[in-house]
Amino acid sequence: MIKEVILATGNRHKAEEIKSILKDLNVEIVPMTSFSNYPVTAEDGATLEENASKKAKEAAKFFKKWTIADDSGLEVDYLNGKPGVYSARYAGENCSYDDNNKKLLAELKNVSEEKRTAKFRAVIAVASPEGKIFLVEGKIFGIIKERAAGTEGFGYDPVFYIPQYEKTFAELGCEIKNSISHRAKALQKVKEIIKDLSNSQLSL
Repeated sequence: MIKEVILATGNRHKAEEIKSILKDLNVEIVPMTSFSNYPVTAEDGATLEENASKKAKEAAKFFKKWTIADDSGLEVDYLNGKPGVYSARYAGENCSYDDNNKKLLAELKNVSEEKRTAKFRAVIAVASPEGKIFLVEGKIFGIIKERAAGTEGFGYDPVFYIPQYEKTFAELGCEIKNSISHRAKALQKVKEIIKDLSNSQLSL
């Protein structure tokens, strides 16, 4: 049985969200930041898939445990898929969430709503210490609002508007967001992978 899985992320908000979504699994999800020493992966891949795979493989090899790693991006149609793989550092290295949102809104200034369509995409890798890897993906479609709204969530949540709820991710609240988000959809697939691994008697 798999009893423990390492979560390869240094992002506290992302770690809290992932742990919350996976809370019904009979497996302990341990953020790698819980340890005094952990690998810091250079996210230099050209795609979300490359970055997620690299993070998961390096952490799995380091800790000698099954590991999950996520790479997510906002893809805006008017901007030809940007910021995409550069979503976390769109406004530059060590920028804040607010910096990224301000840059995005500035680039979409005076762009009509029908052209502000976008999607959030999450790719999650599940890796074994021996290098075996599974990749899953989740998507959600929305619109980039003209101004930020809401105080919950993180990243681009205040500007990502879900038409069917008539709210941004930051206005929805964690409970609803964690049931419909791109990451939630990908993590539902992760749950099945972990259950299958446990049933096949693979162990950490």
